Amino acid sequence: MEDSLAGGGSVEASSNSKQKIPNLAENAKRTAKIAKPTVTGPSGTARKRTELNNGSELRSTVTKSGITKAKVPSTSGGLSSVPVTRRKSTGGLPEKQPVSASKQQTSISSVPGSKPTSASSSEPLRRSLPEVRRSSLPSVVAKPSTRPNVSDTRSSVSSSQVSRTSRSLLNSDVGKREATKRSALNSSTSLSTSQMSFDSTGSSTFRRAVSKVSSPSSRSPSVSSGPKVPSLSTSRDRSSNLSDRKKTARADSRDSHFIRLPQVELKAGDDVRLDLRGHRIRSLNANGLNLSPDLEFVYLRDNLLSTLEGIEILKRVKVLDLSFNDFKGPGFEPLENCKALQQLYLAGNQITSLVSLPELPNLEFLSVAQNKLKSLSMASQPRLQVLAASKNRLTTLKGFPHLPALEHLRVEENPILKMSHLEAASILLVGPTLKKFNDRDLSRDEKAIAKCYPAHTSFCIREGWEFSRPEHAVDSTFSFLVKKWEDQFPPGYLLEEASVDQPFEEDACGCHFQFVKNKTVTNDSELVLKYQWLIGDRTPFNFKAIPEATGEVFWPKHEDVHKILKVECTPILGDIQYPTIFAISLPVAQGTGYPKVLKIDVRGELVEGNIIRGYPEVAWCGGTPGKGVASWLRRKWNSSPVVIVGAEDDEYQLTLDDVGSCLVYMYTPVTEEGSKGEPQYAITDYVKAAPPSVDDVRIVGDVVEGTTIRGVGEYFGGREGPSKFEWLRENKDTGEFELFLTGTTEYTLTKEDVGRRLAFVYIPTNFEGQEGKPLSTRSEIVKQAPPKATNLKIVGDLREASKVTVTCTVTGGAEGSSRVQWFKTSSSVFEDEKGLEAVSTSKIAKAFRIPLGAVGYYIVAKFTPMTVDGESGEHAYAIAERAVETLPPSLNFLSITGEYSEGGILTASYGYIGGHEGKSLYNWYIHEIDTDSGTLIPEASGSLQYRLNKDAIGKFVSFTCTPIRDDLIVGEPKTFMGQERVRPGSPRLLSLQIAGIAIEGNLLRVDKKYWGGDEGQSTFRWFRTRFDGTQTEIKDVATSSYMLSGDDIGYCISVSCEPVRTDWARGPTVLSELTGPVVPGPPTCQSLAFQGSAVEGARLSFIATYSGGVKGGCLFEWFRVNNNGIKDKLIAGEYLDLTLEDVGGSVLLVYTPVRKDGVKGSPTSILSTPVTPADPVGIDLVIPNCCQNEMVVPQKTYFGGQEGEGKYIWYRSRTKLEKSVLEDMPNVHEDLVLCGNSLEYTPSLEDVDAYLALYWLPTRADGISGNPLVSVTNSPVSPALPVVSNVHARKLSSTTYSGEGEYFGGYEGESLYSWYRESDDGKLVLTSGADCKKYEVTDADYGCRLLFGYTPIRSDSLVGELRLSEPTEVILPEPPIIEMLALAGKAVEGDVLTAVEVIPKSETQQHVWEKYKKEIRYQWFFASEMENINSFEQMPSQCSCSYKLRFEDIGRRLQCECIVSDVFGRSSEPAYVKTTTISAGFPKIDKLEIEGRGFHTNLYAVRGTYSGGKEGKSRIQWLRSMAGSPDLISIPGETGRMYEANVDDVGYRLVAIYTPVREDGVEGQPVSASTDSISVEPDVLKDVKQKLESAASVKFETLCDKDRSSKKVSAVGTLERRILEVSKKKLKVVKPGSKTSFPNTEVRGSYAPPFHVEVFRNDQHRLKIVVDGENEVDLMVQTRHMRDVIVLVIRGLAQKFNSTSLNSLLKIEA
Repeated sequence: MEDSLAGGGSVEASSNSKQKIPNLAENAKRTAKIAKPTVTGPSGTARKRTELNNGSELRSTVTKSGITKAKVPSTSGGLSSVPVTRRKSTGGLPEKQPVSASKQQTSISSVPGSKPTSASSSEPLRRSLPEVRRSSLPSVVAKPSTRPNVSDTRSSVSSSQVSRTSRSLLNSDVGKREATKRSALNSSTSLSTSQMSFDSTGSSTFRRAVSKVSSPSSRSPSVSSGPKVPSLSTSRDRSSNLSDRKKTARADSRDSHFIRLPQVELKAGDDVRLDLRGHRIRSLNANGLNLSPDLEFVYLRDNLLSTLEGIEILKRVKVLDLSFNDFKGPGFEPLENCKALQQLYLAGNQITSLVSLPELPNLEFLSVAQNKLKSLSMASQPRLQVLAASKNRLTTLKGFPHLPALEHLRVEENPILKMSHLEAASILLVGPTLKKFNDRDLSRDEKAIAKCYPAHTSFCIREGWEFSRPEHAVDSTFSFLVKKWEDQFPPGYLLEEASVDQPFEEDACGCHFQFVKNKTVTNDSELVLKYQWLIGDRTPFNFKAIPEATGEVFWPKHEDVHKILKVECTPILGDIQYPTIFAISLPVAQGTGYPKVLKIDVRGELVEGNIIRGYPEVAWCGGTPGKGVASWLRRKWNSSPVVIVGAEDDEYQLTLDDVGSCLVYMYTPVTEEGSKGEPQYAITDYVKAAPPSVDDVRIVGDVVEGTTIRGVGEYFGGREGPSKFEWLRENKDTGEFELFLTGTTEYTLTKEDVGRRLAFVYIPTNFEGQEGKPLSTRSEIVKQAPPKATNLKIVGDLREASKVTVTCTVTGGAEGSSRVQWFKTSSSVFEDEKGLEAVSTSKIAKAFRIPLGAVGYYIVAKFTPMTVDGESGEHAYAIAERAVETLPPSLNFLSITGEYSEGGILTASYGYIGGHEGKSLYNWYIHEIDTDSGTLIPEASGSLQYRLNKDAIGKFVSFTCTPIRDDLIVGEPKTFMGQERVRPGSPRLLSLQIAGIAIEGNLLRVDKKYWGGDEGQSTFRWFRTRFDGTQTEIKDVATSSYMLSGDDIGYCISVSCEPVRTDWARGPTVLSELTGPVVPGPPTCQSLAFQGSAVEGARLSFIATYSGGVKGGCLFEWFRVNNNGIKDKLIAGEYLDLTLEDVGGSVLLVYTPVRKDGVKGSPTSILSTPVTPADPVGIDLVIPNCCQNEMVVPQKTYFGGQEGEGKYIWYRSRTKLEKSVLEDMPNVHEDLVLCGNSLEYTPSLEDVDAYLALYWLPTRADGISGNPLVSVTNSPVSPALPVVSNVHARKLSSTTYSGEGEYFGGYEGESLYSWYRESDDGKLVLTSGADCKKYEVTDADYGCRLLFGYTPIRSDSLVGELRLSEPTEVILPEPPIIEMLALAGKAVEGDVLTAVEVIPKSETQQHVWEKYKKEIRYQWFFASEMENINSFEQMPSQCSCSYKLRFEDIGRRLQCECIVSDVFGRSSEPAYVKTTTISAGFPKIDKLEIEGRGFHTNLYAVRGTYSGGKEGKSRIQWLRSMAGSPDLISIPGETGRMYEANVDDVGYRLVAIYTPVREDGVEGQPVSASTDSISVEPDVLKDVKQKLESAASVKFETLCDKDRSSKKVSAVGTLERRILEVSKKKLKVVKPGSKTSFPNTEVRGSYAPPFHVEVFRNDQHRLKIVVDGENEVDLMVQTRHMRDVIVLVIRGLAQKFNSTSLNSLLKIEA
């Protein structure tokens, strides 16, 4: 198969059966060879073999020598083809393959039991490329053990067949197409995969697999082809097992060499595809190229293109092949329009740079192999997956682009491959998306190496940092960044650290920026650092600022996991803000989920009564923040803390119980998931008592004569002591309070206190006798005893509507306005007020009329006695003797209210008595006179109201009511007669509106409805109303109709009517609603006429008569009618000023009347007589001020027809002429000098200080002249301003310059000369004292350019403008020179070498070094002793004068390079100095420390920094040391770097002695480190204390090995149960009893020596108790925890024999 995918990179469909076969002869010219297709079947008998369907075919291709027909045997279906050798777009040529037909035949085995089928051809397929999907494709290699088979349909990829079929083969199979179609319906879908592999040299090979399965199956074999595999159908291939196939079929297999190209659309017809490969095209704009915007697949490889001009038209192109042309680059800007481009092939050109390659948003594959690229610097490509850059000249990674989706990078056969760990550098630059490097899976070692580099390494690489070893990367990259930033630091400051902690989810992440101030700098301003945190993606790119993250610490969130953080630090010194520096973190790691308390403190004043609060700072570490467990404990002096019940919040209010105690705030963080962190606590100082004070002082009790009152208050401030109390009484005369009682809080009021106020004073005193501020309160005025009512009675007739009265005797002062309230009750006996129902409110009146509701009830009077001064006494009650009785139905009153006029409403009212009213009868009557019986008004019967109508006018009205009780008993009816006759109603209008259309000329009339008697002559008034509401009456109109006129247009019309009755009674005036606005009639022009003469210069206007509404902006158009009848429209307003252009023609006016609302009428026109010209006149002639050598153009104004050639004469006069002399200008005497005869004139030097005069004779075009006009200048001609040109500085010698220039502008006076210095920033500085044309160079001129200044001065002292010459070249002194370079220090590891430069002794060099030296740069190099002594490699991060020799330098020779530069940017020749071979230093260990938590169950480790050559077998010994004792106790066998503590270490310090030993056996000085005293683990300590404090003796369940042997492991069957009982005096081990035996004490003894307890390091469950030489026992327990508890309890009880103060560790009192 041809490598069109490699060459063109295209992916398009070729399965369309309707496409035509391309001409085979043309294909033969394009194709040299074609790859051989082979068919591979599955191995083993468990899987069915594959045979070709009737519709399957493999097409052969044609070579250049001729067309070869493929013969297809009917039994085998094998094919032969010739391989093709083509250039690859990704670099290189494939290996040549032998052409052997016999070796290229493919054998296809038939499935056992099935009939063999012969191969037949399908529909013609055009030459195209298969689709390469992004799913996994198996690798095809030569080794049979890794030969892939498409055994799973999930990993197979369907694509079109690619090979071409010969014409003879197609013709022979035409008759079999129908059978092929029918058999294809029953067969599985054909699989055609296209795979591309890249070899290690950058060449690419395409392989094809085509197969069709004759029977349905979940597995389908592959048909593969490739130049490296002669045949894939051998028995060895079929013998590969299924497991091998599954492993090799994976896309990420290590043996896979396929680049998975991005997926491209399958369907590609001729309308979207252009293939012009090898047509020697030189330009994309060539005729016949047919580039169109619809093209999606364009192949232009193997041509002569050198520019991309014209490619921008391909806006939809997806695949673009420009390989093997003459592109050199740059010039890729036209590709910016190709937004849809997915694959771009630029291999085999002469491209030197990709900087101009724009960002292509959809580009996924890019091949730039076989070019001349030195770097891959280009724009970011957001979706690029494959970048092939083999066979270039890549030497650096500087400028490497941001490729966030890159998966495969190829840079084979480039000089950059010499870089060590290039693959690791690529991983750092690309990020986690990179999967393959140089056609191989990423190396695990390189991945591990990449993780050793700091997070900012990729940034440094892109900026040009030289990639170094991982162990040097931290220092090297930091030095690189510091050198990059050093010019931006505040003066006198150096950066010492810039780093970020490893960030964890929901944990504090700090940044560290540290500047060091130079001691020689005297700056009092403090350096302030401002921070800003940013977050990026998984690569250090596209950082975005985090709002409000501006502190030194940042807490990453859950969504930040796996992202990279960046911190920008901005130094601020004084008011100056310097450029920002930064630090980049590693990716945010996922939190542990267990929270931890970072900081905890208690805030608040520790004074009784205050509220304090605990503030824990918690890192949630990935867990969901929850509510932690908070508790407060109170710890009194010399006692343990006690939990405060109920204090479980962060806030706590101090109480009296807390005084004199410390408080402990304990907080345990807990997540929502239930994960608990370690509890932390904070202890406060002792709580102080508040100063004694009292609040809420008041007097309790009624302030009434005879009662006892009490003074109370709320004391606060520690324990209350003997507080003091005082009572004071008000003096009525003076108003002051006088003391009359002390020492008590209670007092009984007496008669003496009545009418006065009392005061109570509370003086708080604490237990120590300290008095607080007294607080007092005053009482109300003491009242006398309240009044009291006695002998209360109810007097009166107890019937409905009767009045009753209450009587009583009031004692307790003079009775005032006592109050009575009446109730009713169903009981005849009064008990309490609960059973009463109120029938009245509390009133002063003692009389009460019994209401209807009280009938059948007993009435009760509630009497409240009141004194004159308003004081009330206790309530008294009186109840009636019998129940209230009722009356017969009757009316106690009857009346009619209302206005007796038409339309009025009369309302009847009456008073009913006699039980509950039923349905009483109501009737209304009309009477002619008040004595007749009247006429019943039926419509008003049954109602208490009656509306008077017109029929009742002049008559009387009466109302009759017949009372009826609810039991239907009827009472006597009553009638009420109206007092006056009914009057007619006031005249008024019920409605008023205007009828008619509001159009100018229409008649409007009034439409109204009158009420109020008979209407007389009502009054009308008409009004106009504006839109703003302004209303104006229309005069002389008082009728009920109105004719609209022109004055009404635009107004709204309304009418008012005052109703008038026949008796001239008038009603209220009513105003109608507005109608309109009034619409005008059609606009019309009645007449039109011109005003004015039709003469040039005259003003022509017109008069027009308008009608038709309010006149609006009428339109009028002016036209000039020429002699030929052509009309020219003129721009004019209401008048037209006739000009020269109008002469000879007529003026036409077209007038269009327009109403104010915009309606237009018919236009009217009028034509004038022809316009005649005016007489020629010179209106104005003015000569401006004249100056030497400046042309004078007089300003003249001519009028009178077309101007002809007038006459002009210029005269010069030394004196200014009078007007009389100028009138006859041509005949003037010799004082005038003729100097010109044209309109313009340029004064010369002769005219300076003279007056100029111009004679003008205006002349019309027809030769008629007017009167002459003369003008004279107002002032003499002035000379020109002094100027200078061609100013320049000429170099006479190396130290001498001369200034020159050309003067102009009158006679030159004493001109001024000056010299300037120009600095690099363009600033000019005047050189003092340099005021002549010659100038000598000084030291101040070095680094500057010289400019010569020339200021011209005229003879009359007029100063011209300063002119500066062009700057000279930079004036520079002699460059600095280094005579020699020397080294101070020894060539031994750990020593510091310092480079010292020697300055030449010449005076010039001494001066240059002293005054113009800017900086001295150093660079260190190294060379191995085995290498060439003159071949040194650069050490990128070592750029200072001093260098500390490291371990890596042993055996090397170093070289230091020194270059000095001056302030002018020049550098000296480098000076070098070399060292001898570096030897190893003396072994030593620094920063030795022991890591561990401090408990006896923890693991401890030794950490230290070794130096002094390569470390050999250094020695470590662990020891114990008693606190306060210098003795050390060796721990046998503990010589490793780690040590696990045990219970024997409790109370001791652990000591580790480290003796460093070099590889050659040289020993260094031993160094020791120690821990604090080892404490008991908290859980063990808790159990031990509980055991020791609980009882006098403690029992433990243990096990004993009855057959104990040191070489035998204890088994379950050999262990027996034992009871270990210990007390303060003795210990015993008891064997428990059973059914057949009694308990037996095996070991018993006291704690006297040699009693001791042993533990075993190799068995954490075992302990040994030794009482004496004969009594000992080995015991075992279940856990180490239990063993430690037993040992510590025994040692605690045996404390007097112990040397270790165990009880002090356990905090147990002896």
